[in-house]
Amino acid sequence: QVQLVESGGGLVQPGGSLTLSCAASGSIFEIGAMAWYRQAHGKQRDLVAPITGGGITRYADSVWGRFAISRDNAKNTVDLLMTSLKPEDSDVYYCNVELKRYSGAYGYEPYWGQGTQVTVSS
Repeated sequence: QVQLVESGGGLVQPGGSLTLSCAASGSIFEIGAMAWYRQAHGKQRDLVAPITGGGITRYADSVWGRFAISRDNAKNTVDLLMTSLKPEDSDVYYCNVELKRYSGAYGYEPYWGQGTQVTVSS
């Protein structure tokens, strides 16, 4: 079994900052790419920022320069530092981890966190 536990969401004023964290645990042999997505009610889940095993990052245009993704390979965690938050950043944020559960696995399987609500409002 693999578990992804997210934390750090909440209510913040416009211009404020939040850090989301996601920890993977359980039967894990190797973790590949990790990422954060977000989803508004009734809409598709959009990619916010991925990070490769080697630390290469990308960002959606809407968050470039304001958000920063990082990972700790020793702890199997991925964080998302969000600054200069805007009301349009209000969404449910999900972490995604691609991993192998055992050494003979053919490829990476995607796993999702439970989601954490971020609300930006005055």
